[in-house]
Amino acid sequence: MSATISDIAVKTIDGKEKKLAEYAGKVLLIVNVASYCGYTSQYSGLEELNHKYGDRGLKVLGFPCNDFGAQEPGTNEEIAQFSETKYGVTFDMFDKVHAKGSSQHPLYQTLTSCVAPTGDVAWNFEKFLVNKQGEVVARFKSGVTPNDPELIQAIEAELAN
Repeated sequence: MSATISDIAVKTIDGKEKKLAEYAGKVLLIVNVASYCGYTSQYSGLEELNHKYGDRGLKVLGFPCNDFGAQEPGTNEEIAQFSETKYGVTFDMFDKVHAKGSSQHPLYQTLTSCVAPTGDVAWNFEKFLVNKQGEVVARFKSGVTPNDPELIQAIEAELAN
């Protein structure tokens, strides 16, 4: 399995193909998001990270996922409208993916195998930090909020590299 995510292709929320290699030189925070989850309010904190660190090279990438409690049932259009209207999301959003199971997206196959603890994503709003070379360097469980000092420290360390 590839040690980087750079060769993986994804679809934007409006259906355009995109290679993650386009983010080379950026630090990425990849999050499986859902509109009807107890953690959905983390959208606000993710948007704050996007604003605070975007000029320094952080890109927050949201991947809607309906794998956990069917908490993301909407269409891409509904998800985009919800996240923009309710939380002011401007960070990059993508097509709905499977983060686990037999239909697991190749991105999540890589993310969940590269950094401890390995294994399936447990719930919505799990976060993966990717360095400027496209390597997965850290994983944060759903309960780790976007303003958690541990996450902020890890982001700042990668931006400084």
